[in-house]
Amino acid sequence: MLGLLIAIIIFNIVAIKKNRLSTNQLVHIWMFTITSQSLFDLFVEFKYHGYWYFDKEIDFSGLLPHIILVPPVNTVFLSLFPFHKTFLHKMIYFICFYIFILLYELVTLLPSPWGYFHYGWWKLWHAAILDPILLLILLGYYKWICQIEKAATMQFEK
Repeated sequence: MLGLLIAIIIFNIVAIKKNRLSTNQLVHIWMFTITSQSLFDLFVEFKYHGYWYFDKEIDFSGLLPHIILVPPVNTVFLSLFPFHKTFLHKMIYFICFYIFILLYELVTLLPSPWGYFHYGWWKLWHAAILDPILLLILLGYYKWICQIEKAATMQFEK
């Protein structure tokens, strides 16, 4: 639990200090992250026991990663993403962030009090395959929200 609390504090402070998202975008990203992770975990964690937080039972401590750990990580990813740079800059950032989240997942597997994540049949290579897809989905969702904001602004100005 100690590792989780430290991570929550660090990731939220970084997210607040580095945030470049509008309030609307921030709310969308937090809600998107919470709902998509909860939906995914409903099957992989609870139905198929691929992994779990703390223990295999549904408990309040398992909500912490869903609600106040992963959303700020996604906020940092989007806030620091080099949208107006070259493709090479974008790829380097993407790969570095991808490696960071895989390394962080390894840290979460440490024994208590530092670790809080446990594997069933799920292994790191599952995350290695899935994480780039999830980051691309997050980028696509963010761009869609930006388009919606721009369209709403244009309608308001008429």
